[in-house]
Amino acid sequence: MPIHYDYIAIGGGSGGLATAQRAAEYGARVAVIQPGRLGGTCVNVGCVPKKLTWTAAMLAHAAEDARGYGFDLTVHGHDWGRLKAGRDAFVARLNGIYAANLEKQKVDWLDGTARFLDAHTLIVGGEVLTAPHIAIATGGAPSVPDIPGAALGITSDGFFELPSRPRSVAVIGSGYVAVELAGAFAALGAKVSLFIRHDRVLRSFDLMLSTALMRAMGADGITLVAGAIPAALKATESGTELTLADGRAFEGFDCVLFAIGRSPLSASLDLARAGVALYDDGVVITDKFQNTNVAGIYAIGDVTGREALTPVAIAAGRRLADRLFGGQAERFLDYALTPTVVFSHPPLGTVGLSEAAARELHGAAVKVYTAEFTPMYYALTETKRGAEMKLVCVGDEERIVGLHIIGQGADEMLQGFAVAVKMGATKRDFDDTIAIHPTVAEELVTMR
Repeated sequence: MPIHYDYIAIGGGSGGLATAQRAAEYGARVAVIQPGRLGGTCVNVGCVPKKLTWTAAMLAHAAEDARGYGFDLTVHGHDWGRLKAGRDAFVARLNGIYAANLEKQKVDWLDGTARFLDAHTLIVGGEVLTAPHIAIATGGAPSVPDIPGAALGITSDGFFELPSRPRSVAVIGSGYVAVELAGAFAALGAKVSLFIRHDRVLRSFDLMLSTALMRAMGADGITLVAGAIPAALKATESGTELTLADGRAFEGFDCVLFAIGRSPLSASLDLARAGVALYDDGVVITDKFQNTNVAGIYAIGDVTGREALTPVAIAAGRRLADRLFGGQAERFLDYALTPTVVFSHPPLGTVGLSEAAARELHGAAVKVYTAEFTPMYYALTETKRGAEMKLVCVGDEERIVGLHIIGQGADEMLQGFAVAVKMGATKRDFDDTIAIHPTVAEELVTMR
Protein backbone atom coordinates (compact mmCIF):
# COMPACT_ATOMS: atom_id res chain seq x y z
CA MET A 1 0.00 0.00 0.00
CA PRO A 2 1.56 3.35 -1.02
CA ILE A 3 2.36 5.89 1.68
CA HIS A 4 0.76 9.23 0.84
CA TYR A 5 2.25 12.65 1.59
CA ASP A 6 1.25 16.19 0.76
CA TYR A 7 4.80 17.05 -0.25
CA ILE A 8 8.01 15.12 -0.88
CA ALA A 9 11.47 16.65 -1.19
CA ILE A 10 13.97 14.44 -3.00
CA GLY A 11 17.26 15.50 -1.45
CA GLY A 12 18.26 16.35 2.09
CA GLY A 13 20.59 19.24 1.33
CA SER A 14 20.02 22.93 1.90
CA GLY A 15 17.17 23.31 -0.58
CA GLY A 16 15.36 20.08 0.22
CA LEU A 17 15.47 20.58 3.97
CA ALA A 18 14.40 24.22 3.72
CA THR A 19 11.40 23.56 1.52
CA ALA A 20 10.31 20.49 3.52
CA GLN A 21 10.46 22.24 6.87
CA ARG A 22 8.68 25.35 5.61
CA ALA A 23 5.89 23.17 4.19
CA ALA A 24 5.62 21.32 7.50
CA GLU A 25 5.20 24.65 9.29
CA TYR A 26 2.08 25.18 7.19
CA GLY A 27 0.70 21.84 8.35
CA ALA A 28 1.58 19.69 5.35
CA ARG A 29 2.53 16.04 5.74
CA VAL A 30 6.07 15.96 4.39
CA ALA A 31 8.85 13.52 3.64
CA VAL A 32 12.52 14.04 2.78
CA ILE A 33 14.37 11.38 0.82
CA GLN A 34 18.12 11.41 1.33
CA PRO A 35 20.64 8.55 1.36
CA GLY A 36 23.24 8.83 4.09
CA ARG A 37 24.07 12.08 5.83
CA LEU A 38 21.71 15.04 5.88
CA GLY A 39 22.91 18.51 4.94
CA GLY A 40 23.96 17.97 1.34
CA THR A 41 27.10 19.37 -0.24
CA CYS A 42 27.22 22.50 1.92
CA VAL A 43 27.35 20.78 5.28
CA ASN A 44 29.30 17.67 4.36
CA VAL A 45 31.76 18.54 1.59
CA GLY A 46 31.21 22.23 0.88
CA CYS A 47 30.61 25.52 2.69
CA VAL A 48 30.94 24.31 6.28
CA PRO A 49 34.15 22.22 6.17
CA LYS A 50 35.57 24.65 3.60
CA LYS A 51 35.05 27.62 5.93
CA LEU A 52 36.70 25.75 8.80
CA THR A 53 39.69 24.99 6.58
CA TRP A 54 39.79 28.61 5.40
CA THR A 55 39.83 29.74 9.01
CA ALA A 56 42.82 27.50 9.70
CA ALA A 57 44.56 29.00 6.67
CA MET A 58 43.79 32.54 7.85
CA LEU A 59 45.21 31.70 11.26
CA ALA A 60 48.40 30.56 9.55
CA HIS A 61 48.66 34.00 7.94
CA ALA A 62 47.79 35.69 11.24
CA ALA A 63 50.55 33.82 13.04
CA GLU A 64 53.05 35.33 10.60
CA ASP A 65 51.49 38.78 10.93
CA ALA A 66 51.58 38.70 14.74
CA ARG A 67 55.35 39.24 14.80
CA GLY A 68 54.88 42.72 13.41
CA TYR A 69 52.76 43.56 16.45
CA GLY A 70 55.36 42.44 18.95
CA PHE A 71 54.43 38.80 19.50
CA ASP A 72 57.26 36.29 19.71
CA LEU A 73 55.60 33.30 18.07
CA THR A 74 57.17 30.11 16.84
CA VAL A 75 54.80 27.87 14.88
CA HIS A 76 55.88 24.23 14.86
CA GLY A 77 54.07 23.21 11.70
CA HIS A 78 50.41 22.41 11.31
CA ASP A 79 48.58 19.26 12.43
CA TRP A 80 46.35 18.50 9.42
CA GLY A 81 45.02 15.35 11.09
CA ARG A 82 43.83 17.30 14.12
CA LEU A 83 42.09 19.83 11.87
CA LYS A 84 40.39 17.01 9.97
CA ALA A 85 39.24 15.28 13.15
CA GLY A 86 37.75 18.47 14.56
CA ARG A 87 36.16 19.34 11.24
CA ASP A 88 34.63 15.87 10.86
CA ALA A 89 33.22 16.00 14.39
CA PHE A 90 31.65 19.39 13.76
CA VAL A 91 30.02 18.16 10.56
CA ALA A 92 28.73 15.03 12.31
CA ARG A 93 27.15 17.21 14.99
CA LEU A 94 25.38 19.23 12.31
CA ASN A 95 24.12 16.03 10.69
CA GLY A 96 22.54 15.11 14.01
CA ILE A 97 21.00 18.56 14.44
CA TYR A 98 19.36 18.34 11.01
CA ALA A 99 17.92 14.92 11.82
CA ALA A 100 16.60 16.19 15.15
CA ASN A 101 14.99 19.19 13.47
CA LEU A 102 13.14 16.97 11.00
CA GLU A 103 11.87 14.80 13.83
CA LYS A 104 10.79 17.86 15.82
CA GLN A 105 8.80 19.17 12.86
CA LYS A 106 7.33 15.73 12.14
CA VAL A 107 8.98 15.48 8.74
CA ASP A 108 9.71 11.85 7.78
CA TRP A 109 13.24 11.11 6.62
CA LEU A 110 13.67 8.14 4.31
CA ASP A 111 17.30 7.06 4.10
CA GLY A 112 17.44 5.88 0.52
CA THR A 113 17.47 6.77 -3.17
CA ALA A 114 14.28 7.79 -4.98
CA ARG A 115 13.11 6.83 -8.45
CA PHE A 116 9.97 8.05 -10.22
CA LEU A 117 7.39 5.46 -11.22
CA ASP A 118 5.11 8.16 -12.61
CA ALA A 119 4.53 11.89 -12.09
CA HIS A 120 3.22 11.47 -8.56
CA THR A 121 4.70 8.14 -7.44
CA LEU A 122 8.17 7.36 -6.13
CA ILE A 123 9.87 4.19 -4.98
CA VAL A 124 12.49 4.28 -2.24
CA GLY A 125 13.94 0.90 -1.43
CA GLY A 126 10.84 -1.23 -1.01
CA GLU A 127 8.52 1.67 -0.16
CA VAL A 128 6.14 3.27 -2.64
CA LEU A 129 5.29 6.92 -1.94
CA THR A 130 2.75 9.21 -3.55
CA ALA A 131 2.28 12.99 -3.36
CA PRO A 132 0.57 15.73 -5.39
CA HIS A 133 3.69 17.88 -4.96
CA ILE A 134 7.28 16.63 -5.38
CA ALA A 135 10.39 18.83 -5.29
CA ILE A 136 13.63 17.64 -6.89
CA ALA A 137 16.54 18.95 -4.79
CA THR A 138 19.25 16.38 -5.45
CA GLY A 139 22.06 18.90 -5.98
CA GLY A 140 25.20 18.21 -7.93
CA ALA A 141 28.55 16.45 -7.78
CA PRO A 142 32.08 17.46 -8.80
CA SER A 143 32.93 16.79 -12.44
CA VAL A 144 35.94 14.71 -13.47
CA PRO A 145 37.49 15.03 -16.94
CA ASP A 146 37.37 12.07 -19.29
CA ILE A 147 41.12 11.64 -19.64
CA PRO A 148 43.52 8.72 -19.15
CA GLY A 149 44.52 8.33 -15.52
CA ALA A 150 41.75 10.55 -14.16
CA ALA A 151 41.28 8.11 -11.27
CA LEU A 152 44.65 9.25 -9.91
CA GLY A 153 43.10 12.64 -9.09
CA ILE A 154 40.59 13.70 -6.48
CA THR A 155 37.79 16.27 -6.37
CA SER A 156 36.69 18.69 -3.68
CA ASP A 157 34.89 15.75 -2.03
CA GLY A 158 38.23 13.95 -1.74
CA PHE A 159 39.91 17.07 -0.36
CA PHE A 160 38.02 16.66 2.91
CA GLU A 161 39.07 13.01 3.15
CA LEU A 162 42.81 13.68 2.91
CA PRO A 163 44.37 12.27 6.11
CA SER A 164 47.46 14.48 5.84
CA ARG A 165 48.62 17.50 3.90
CA PRO A 166 50.22 16.67 0.56
CA ARG A 167 53.66 18.14 -0.06
CA SER A 168 53.06 19.16 -3.69
CA VAL A 169 49.61 19.80 -5.18
CA ALA A 170 48.21 20.47 -8.64
CA VAL A 171 44.80 22.11 -8.63
CA ILE A 172 43.05 22.06 -12.01
CA GLY A 173 40.35 24.69 -12.44
CA SER A 174 39.76 28.42 -12.26
CA GLY A 175 36.47 28.82 -10.42
CA TYR A 176 35.79 29.59 -6.79
CA VAL A 177 36.40 26.00 -5.59
CA ALA A 178 39.78 25.91 -7.31
CA VAL A 179 41.04 29.19 -5.90
CA GLU A 180 39.70 28.49 -2.41
CA LEU A 181 41.31 25.06 -2.09
CA ALA A 182 44.54 26.18 -3.73
CA GLY A 183 44.77 29.01 -1.20
CA ALA A 184 44.09 26.72 1.73
CA PHE A 185 46.70 24.19 0.61
CA ALA A 186 49.31 26.94 0.19
CA ALA A 187 48.62 28.66 3.52
CA LEU A 188 48.94 25.35 5.36
CA GLY A 189 52.32 24.56 3.83
CA ALA A 190 51.85 22.80 0.50
CA LYS A 191 53.62 23.73 -2.72
CA VAL A 192 50.74 24.55 -5.07
CA SER A 193 50.38 24.88 -8.83
CA LEU A 194 47.06 26.12 -10.22
CA PHE A 195 46.28 25.07 -13.80
CA ILE A 196 43.72 27.31 -15.51
CA ARG A 197 42.15 26.79 -18.94
CA HIS A 198 42.19 30.45 -19.99
CA ASP A 199 44.24 33.45 -18.88
CA ARG A 200 42.64 34.28 -15.56
CA VAL A 201 40.74 32.84 -12.62
CA LEU A 202 37.10 33.64 -11.82
CA ARG A 203 36.32 34.64 -15.42
CA SER A 204 32.65 35.36 -14.65
CA PHE A 205 33.67 37.91 -12.00
CA ASP A 206 34.75 41.50 -12.53
CA LEU A 207 38.21 41.76 -14.08
CA MET A 208 39.48 43.79 -11.11
CA LEU A 209 38.75 40.88 -8.76
CA SER A 210 40.41 38.29 -11.01
CA THR A 211 43.52 40.37 -11.52
CA ALA A 212 43.93 41.27 -7.85
CA LEU A 213 43.43 37.68 -6.71
CA MET A 214 45.94 36.29 -9.18
CA ARG A 215 48.47 38.85 -7.94
CA ALA A 216 47.82 37.80 -4.34
CA MET A 217 48.07 34.10 -5.15
CA GLY A 218 51.40 34.66 -6.86
CA ALA A 219 52.67 36.53 -3.79
CA ASP A 220 51.67 33.53 -1.67
CA GLY A 221 53.90 31.29 -3.78
CA ILE A 222 51.20 29.66 -5.89
CA THR A 223 52.35 28.93 -9.44
CA LEU A 224 49.69 29.78 -12.02
CA VAL A 225 49.81 27.91 -15.33
CA ALA A 226 47.56 29.43 -18.02
CA GLY A 227 46.19 27.79 -21.16
CA ALA A 228 46.15 24.48 -19.31
CA ILE A 229 43.82 21.78 -20.64
CA PRO A 230 44.48 18.46 -18.86
CA ALA A 231 45.13 15.54 -21.20
CA ALA A 232 46.36 12.73 -18.92
CA LEU A 233 47.56 11.75 -15.46
CA LYS A 234 50.24 9.11 -14.96
CA ALA A 235 51.83 7.60 -11.86
CA THR A 236 55.62 7.90 -11.80
CA GLU A 237 58.33 7.23 -9.24
CA SER A 238 58.35 10.90 -8.27
CA GLY A 239 54.58 11.18 -7.96
CA THR A 240 51.70 11.93 -10.32
CA GLU A 241 52.55 13.47 -13.68
CA LEU A 242 50.11 15.84 -15.39
CA THR A 243 50.27 16.19 -19.16
CA LEU A 244 48.43 19.03 -20.87
CA ALA A 245 46.78 19.01 -24.30
CA ASP A 246 49.57 21.16 -25.73
CA GLY A 247 52.20 18.62 -24.66
CA ARG A 248 53.53 20.37 -21.56
CA ALA A 249 54.18 17.95 -18.70
CA PHE A 250 54.45 18.59 -14.96
CA GLU A 251 55.52 15.91 -12.52
CA GLY A 252 56.12 15.21 -8.87
CA PHE A 253 52.65 15.90 -7.46
CA ASP A 254 51.48 14.12 -4.33
CA CYS A 255 47.92 15.23 -5.07
CA VAL A 256 46.04 16.32 -8.20
CA LEU A 257 42.70 17.95 -7.49
CA PHE A 258 40.06 18.53 -10.17
CA ALA A 259 37.90 21.62 -9.59
CA ILE A 260 36.44 21.97 -13.08
CA GLY A 261 32.78 22.40 -12.23
CA ARG A 262 29.82 20.39 -11.01
CA SER A 263 27.22 18.20 -12.70
CA PRO A 264 23.54 17.87 -11.68
CA LEU A 265 22.53 14.67 -9.89
CA SER A 266 19.46 13.78 -11.92
CA ALA A 267 20.34 10.62 -13.85
CA SER A 268 19.26 8.14 -11.17
CA LEU A 269 15.76 9.59 -10.75
CA ASP A 270 14.18 7.99 -13.85
CA LEU A 271 12.70 11.38 -14.70
CA ALA A 272 11.60 10.10 -18.12
CA ARG A 273 8.94 8.03 -16.35
CA ALA A 274 7.48 11.25 -14.99
CA GLY A 275 7.95 13.13 -18.26
CA VAL A 276 10.22 15.79 -16.73
CA ALA A 277 12.23 17.75 -19.30
CA LEU A 278 16.00 18.13 -18.95
CA TYR A 279 18.75 19.98 -20.73
CA ASP A 280 21.38 17.79 -22.40
CA ASP A 281 23.68 18.10 -19.37
CA GLY A 282 21.04 16.75 -16.99
CA VAL A 283 19.91 20.10 -15.57
CA VAL A 284 16.21 20.10 -14.74
CA ILE A 285 14.37 22.81 -16.69
CA THR A 286 12.28 25.13 -14.52
CA ASP A 287 10.44 28.44 -14.79
CA LYS A 288 10.68 31.34 -12.35
CA PHE A 289 8.28 29.58 -9.96
CA GLN A 290 10.55 26.48 -9.89
CA ASN A 291 7.92 24.53 -11.89
CA THR A 292 9.10 21.83 -14.26
CA ASN A 293 7.08 21.04 -17.38
CA VAL A 294 5.06 18.51 -15.35
CA ALA A 295 2.35 19.81 -13.03
CA GLY A 296 3.15 19.08 -9.40
CA ILE A 297 6.87 18.46 -9.94
CA TYR A 298 9.34 21.21 -9.06
CA ALA A 299 13.11 21.60 -8.84
CA ILE A 300 15.32 23.80 -6.67
CA GLY A 301 19.00 24.28 -5.98
CA ASP A 302 22.03 23.16 -7.97
CA VAL A 303 20.09 20.61 -10.04
CA THR A 304 18.38 23.55 -11.81
CA GLY A 305 21.65 24.99 -13.09
CA ARG A 306 21.04 28.36 -11.46
CA GLU A 307 23.25 30.04 -8.85
CA ALA A 308 24.96 27.12 -7.07
CA LEU A 309 24.85 28.74 -3.64
CA THR A 310 23.40 27.41 -0.39
CA PRO A 311 21.39 30.56 0.50
CA VAL A 312 19.91 30.55 -3.01
CA ALA A 313 18.68 26.96 -2.66
CA ILE A 314 17.25 27.74 0.79
CA ALA A 315 15.49 30.88 -0.44
CA ALA A 316 14.05 29.13 -3.50
CA GLY A 317 12.86 26.20 -1.40
CA ARG A 318 11.15 28.33 1.21
CA ARG A 319 9.43 30.47 -1.41
CA LEU A 320 8.20 27.37 -3.19
CA ALA A 321 6.64 26.06 0.03
CA ASP A 322 5.13 29.49 0.69
CA ARG A 323 3.47 29.33 -2.71
CA LEU A 324 2.26 25.75 -2.48
CA PHE A 325 1.11 25.66 1.14
CA GLY A 326 1.17 29.23 2.45
CA GLY A 327 -1.37 30.82 0.14
CA GLN A 328 1.23 33.10 -1.52
CA ALA A 329 0.40 32.40 -5.15
CA GLU A 330 2.94 34.81 -6.64
CA ARG A 331 5.83 33.95 -4.35
CA PHE A 332 9.10 33.17 -6.17
CA LEU A 333 12.83 33.87 -5.90
CA ASP A 334 14.30 36.73 -7.91
CA TYR A 335 17.80 35.52 -8.77
CA ALA A 336 19.02 38.99 -9.75
CA LEU A 337 21.52 40.74 -7.47
CA THR A 338 22.60 37.58 -5.70
CA PRO A 339 25.64 38.39 -3.51
CA THR A 340 28.55 35.99 -3.69
CA VAL A 341 31.70 35.61 -1.60
CA VAL A 342 34.83 33.64 -2.48
CA PHE A 343 36.88 32.51 0.52
CA SER A 344 40.21 33.10 -1.13
CA HIS A 345 43.26 34.81 0.41
CA PRO A 346 42.29 37.59 0.71
CA PRO A 347 38.53 36.99 0.46
CA LEU A 348 36.45 38.72 -2.17
CA GLY A 349 32.79 39.58 -2.57
CA THR A 350 30.58 40.73 -5.41
CA VAL A 351 26.97 41.66 -6.06
CA GLY A 352 25.40 42.83 -9.29
CA LEU A 353 26.97 43.46 -12.68
CA SER A 354 30.64 43.41 -13.52
CA GLU A 355 31.94 46.53 -15.24
CA ALA A 356 32.09 44.67 -18.58
CA ALA A 357 28.52 43.37 -18.24
CA ALA A 358 27.23 46.80 -17.25
CA ARG A 359 28.88 48.48 -20.24
CA GLU A 360 27.46 45.85 -22.57
CA LEU A 361 23.97 46.46 -21.16
CA HIS A 362 24.04 50.22 -20.50
CA GLY A 363 26.84 51.55 -22.71
CA ALA A 364 27.95 55.12 -22.08
CA ALA A 365 25.56 55.48 -19.13
CA VAL A 366 28.02 53.55 -16.95
CA LYS A 367 30.35 55.34 -14.54
CA VAL A 368 32.87 53.48 -12.41
CA TYR A 369 34.50 54.41 -9.10
CA THR A 370 37.49 52.49 -7.74
CA ALA A 371 39.73 52.46 -4.69
CA GLU A 372 43.00 50.63 -4.04
CA PHE A 373 44.80 50.67 -0.70
CA THR A 374 46.46 48.62 2.04
CA PRO A 375 44.23 47.98 5.09
CA MET A 376 45.57 49.32 8.39
CA TYR A 377 45.84 45.75 9.71
CA TYR A 378 48.97 45.42 7.57
CA ALA A 379 50.59 48.66 8.74
CA LEU A 380 53.03 46.78 10.99
CA THR A 381 53.20 43.41 9.24
CA GLU A 382 55.93 42.20 6.94
CA THR A 383 53.45 40.78 4.44
CA LYS A 384 51.10 43.32 2.87
CA ARG A 385 47.78 42.29 1.36
CA GLY A 386 46.09 45.01 -0.61
CA ALA A 387 42.40 45.73 -0.95
CA GLU A 388 40.54 46.89 -4.05
CA MET A 389 36.95 48.05 -4.49
CA LYS A 390 34.75 49.06 -7.37
CA LEU A 391 31.30 50.63 -7.68
CA VAL A 392 29.59 50.29 -11.05
CA CYS A 393 26.95 52.99 -11.49
CA VAL A 394 24.37 53.72 -14.19
CA GLY A 395 22.55 56.86 -15.30
CA ASP A 396 22.40 60.45 -14.13
CA GLU A 397 21.30 59.31 -10.68
CA GLU A 398 24.30 56.93 -10.55
CA ARG A 399 22.30 53.95 -9.34
CA ILE A 400 24.72 51.26 -8.16
CA VAL A 401 24.32 48.13 -10.29
CA GLY A 402 27.56 46.40 -9.29
CA LEU A 403 29.73 46.35 -6.18
CA HIS A 404 33.00 44.42 -6.00
CA ILE A 405 35.47 44.02 -3.11
CA ILE A 406 38.66 42.07 -2.55
CA GLY A 407 40.51 42.43 0.73
CA GLN A 408 40.36 41.85 4.45
CA GLY A 409 36.77 41.58 5.67
CA ALA A 410 35.17 41.47 2.21
CA ASP A 411 33.25 38.34 3.18
CA GLU A 412 31.54 40.02 6.13
CA MET A 413 31.03 43.54 4.79
CA LEU A 414 29.33 42.49 1.56
CA GLN A 415 26.08 41.40 3.20
CA GLY A 416 25.05 44.86 4.36
CA PHE A 417 26.10 46.53 1.14
CA ALA A 418 24.16 43.91 -0.84
CA VAL A 419 21.00 45.06 0.95
CA ALA A 420 21.68 48.63 -0.17
CA VAL A 421 22.28 47.59 -3.78
CA LYS A 422 19.14 45.42 -3.75
CA MET A 423 17.15 48.45 -2.55
CA GLY A 424 18.41 50.56 -5.45
CA ALA A 425 21.00 52.70 -3.65
CA THR A 426 22.80 55.42 -5.58
CA LYS A 427 26.33 56.75 -5.31
CA ARG A 428 24.85 59.79 -3.54
CA ASP A 429 23.31 57.49 -0.90
CA PHE A 430 26.75 56.02 -0.27
CA ASP A 431 28.34 59.47 -0.19
CA ASP A 432 25.78 60.66 2.36
CA THR A 433 26.52 57.74 4.70
CA ILE A 434 28.96 58.56 7.51
CA ALA A 435 32.11 56.46 7.28
CA ILE A 436 33.23 54.22 10.15
CA HIS A 437 36.90 54.98 10.69
CA PRO A 438 39.35 53.34 10.52
CA THR A 439 37.88 50.38 8.61
CA VAL A 440 38.16 48.79 5.21
CA ALA A 441 34.42 49.22 4.62
CA GLU A 442 34.59 53.01 4.87
CA GLU A 443 36.30 53.12 1.48
CA LEU A 444 33.00 52.19 -0.16
CA VAL A 445 31.33 55.38 1.11
CA THR A 446 34.27 57.74 0.50
CA MET A 447 35.14 57.02 -3.13
CA ARG A 448 35.68 60.00 -5.40
